[in-house]
Amino acid sequence: MIPDDYESQRLPQQTLALILAGGRGSRLHELTDRRAKPAVFFGGKFRIIDFALSNCLNSNIRRIAVLTQYKAHSLLRHLQMGWSFLRPEMNEFLDLLPAQQRLDEATWYRGTADAVYQNFDILKAARPEFFVVLAGDHIYKMDYSNMLADMRSKGADCIVACVEVPIEQASEFGIMEVDGAMRIVDFLEKPAAPPSIAGKPDRALASMGIYAFSADFLYAELQRDHEDPNSSHDFGKDIIPHIVGRGLAIAHRFEDSCVTTTPEAEPYWRDVGTIDAYWATNLDLVMPVPQLDIYDPNWPIWTYQQQLPPAKFVFDDDDRRGMAVDSMVSGGCIISGAHVARTLLFSSVRVNSHARTREAVVLPEVDIGRHARLNRVVIDRGCRLPEGMVIGEDPTVDAQRFYLSEGGVTLVTPEMIAALG
Repeated sequence: MIPDDYESQRLPQQTLALILAGGRGSRLHELTDRRAKPAVFFGGKFRIIDFALSNCLNSNIRRIAVLTQYKAHSLLRHLQMGWSFLRPEMNEFLDLLPAQQRLDEATWYRGTADAVYQNFDILKAARPEFFVVLAGDHIYKMDYSNMLADMRSKGADCIVACVEVPIEQASEFGIMEVDGAMRIVDFLEKPAAPPSIAGKPDRALASMGIYAFSADFLYAELQRDHEDPNSSHDFGKDIIPHIVGRGLAIAHRFEDSCVTTTPEAEPYWRDVGTIDAYWATNLDLVMPVPQLDIYDPNWPIWTYQQQLPPAKFVFDDDDRRGMAVDSMVSGGCIISGAHVARTLLFSSVRVNSHARTREAVVLPEVDIGRHARLNRVVIDRGCRLPEGMVIGEDPTVDAQRFYLSEGGVTLVTPEMIAALG
């Protein structure tokens, strides 16, 4: 049982959150050609990183550092415009820490652990007692204060958040084995034959890439890792396995800190690392009762958004009717005599007369031409689809013009449209 005493409630105030947001996200293909994965649009109005940041605020962790590297301009701009409301005079801040060759003039961030090590002087100046280390590219709602309290109650210096996954998917994750006291006894990075959970042969325990440490313990571990010439300087590949090997890491079950609207709701955590996963996780939100509740006023997801007019639906003729069903339509959109079904439209999308979309994820500022038909697609920001364009009905044709995923989802970018002439 996680204690709920006054001192435990103060733990977030003594904590500095480190959000690792430097990854390219190459499996998202052209979606990350111009932006880092945490800056990719999600859910109609958000960026992926907004979920980790909002979890921090709602967990009462208001000292946050975001470490960036790959194509960070749009990410930094988003953070500056949407997350500048924290008050330094109240011991709140959001620090942006891009790679700066702080060790020497030839060394950028060599891994997630090295990114933290290179900013030791900045982090120590904040004098935190604990660190929470987060990936900036997952979709979930979690109260980190519960994980901190769990670590403190067990007298540990390192705790790893974990989630149950189907055994057939476990090879995609770092998999943990634990004893009866939740101490991690083995940590396997993407094993070919993953071990199952005791008593649950169809499930495995996967690392979520979320860690908490006591500050002095993390300083010592990162210094040791920095001096190891054989290390790749990564938390998941080097730091955590080394701590596990010495019996010093414990596991924290996601269900103990997952934020849900109803007690019977299943814990929801998604790694949107592929086009298929990105498409499916966005469309999860258009379900009548989605597993991830972004309407919960008690756990809001914060972001920056433009001031836009409400969505508009026009024309009610027999042959063209502006309508959307089982869909989410963001501000600034105009559905002009088109039919939109099971679709997520981001801001300022225009769908013109007689067009039809189904199972489509359409990013901001897209214009869909008259009589276009879209099915099982992701349309990147700024695309202008010509009149009559058909996508998602013939995989052979789509593969010649666009990117077609293993799961049959078509990704379309402005560059691909331009290449068609």
